Amino acid sequence: MYNVIRVLEGESLESIADRFETTIEELQKLNNLDSIYLRDGQEIIVPETSKQYFEYYTVQKGDSLYAIARRYNINPELLASLNGLNNSDYIYPNQVILIPKSNYSYYVTKEGDTLDSVSNLLGVTRDKLLRENNIIYLLEGQLLVKEK
Repeated sequence: MYNVIRVLEGESLESIADRFETTIEELQKLNNLDSIYLRDGQEIIVPETSKQYFEYYTVQKGDSLYAIARRYNINPELLASLNGLNNSDYIYPNQVILIPKSNYSYYVTKEGDTLDSVSNLLGVTRDKLLRENNIIYLLEGQLLVKEK
């Protein structure tokens, strides 16, 4: 099965391959791409994955991060962080943002985090944390996910 997605600002073939648990080569083949470069807004075909941690929401006129967070019953700070924003940042109509799904816990790493401290905080073993997150760098700002 395949899905069509729209390339978001700052995304690369590599980041999309990582997100959909595939390879750059597979994405190039599926989309008949000669290069690794993508345009913002470009639509590409991606393989369907078993784990999709987010929904996509297109910002409407009059929306704010706080209002969207309230609508989806999520923490506004988490919503901002997941989208690389500050709580006070302006969002624009037609901007696409990620909405975290409710059956997962999300954690954005901070300076000084270790595998043990994050696994304890999320209430999972190190092995489970490593299985649920393909790559863990423990650099500040990395998103880690745990299935509830």
